[in-house]
Amino acid sequence: MSSSAPKRRLDHRSQTPSRAAGKRVAQRRRSRARSLTPTPAMAGAFALILAAFGSAVVGNATDANSLKADRYQTVNQTYTRADEPSADVSRSFDRAAFSKQATAQAQQKIAANEQLTAAVGKEAKKIELNKWVLPVTGYHLTARFGQRSGLWSTVHTGLDFAGPSGSTIVSVAAGTVVSTGYEGAYGNRTIIQLNDGTEIWYCHQSQFGVKVGEQVTPGQPIGFTGSTGNVTGPHLHLEVHPAGGAPVDPYGELIKHDVTP
Repeated sequence: MSSSAPKRRLDHRSQTPSRAAGKRVAQRRRSRARSLTPTPAMAGAFALILAAFGSAVVGNATDANSLKADRYQTVNQTYTRADEPSADVSRSFDRAAFSKQATAQAQQKIAANEQLTAAVGKEAKKIELNKWVLPVTGYHLTARFGQRSGLWSTVHTGLDFAGPSGSTIVSVAAGTVVSTGYEGAYGNRTIIQLNDGTEIWYCHQSQFGVKVGEQVTPGQPIGFTGSTGNVTGPHLHLEVHPAGGAPVDPYGELIKHDVTP
């Protein structure tokens, strides 16, 4: 009996360490299992790795149709907003430069409009200076250009506006007074040279209203009708001499300049 008692104590000691060791192994297994359970952070990291791997596969693919059209559209929708312009405009542009350029553009537009207005004004003034008007009012036409009569030594070289003596005569267009004086059969005559060199003769005046060298405008009074020279009654004898040369029909020249006698 003395030999069996120690044996039971040895069995008891040997079993105790075995159970403890088993517990430690189980604890390590549970800890290892817990460490393998994915956390949210790990799941996110795994998703990024998977996405990168997918991009690498697509980038190396040789099939041009490896990405479907709807996938391209999805990718584009990620970077495009419907309320923004389609142009690729950098958000880091120089705002100071933009403001300066916009101001310069506005100033240039104003200057261009002012220049256009000035040009239109000058053109309007030019048109006004070239405008023709009737030389007298309260008249009736008598002798015309090219007519023949015993009253004249040659054909009639002008257009006669018969009317009351002393009626105001005005310049038919803008020009410069180059002559005033008595001229035989023409009586008291004023010659005005227009800007294009044409000379207008105003004959048989009773009185002069301008002097040589004076600048006149269309409709400006230059004298008064009368009966000086070779006449049968008071009237204005009007002649037109282009470039100071031979006379032409005044009626046609007036019509050409939108004036109907």
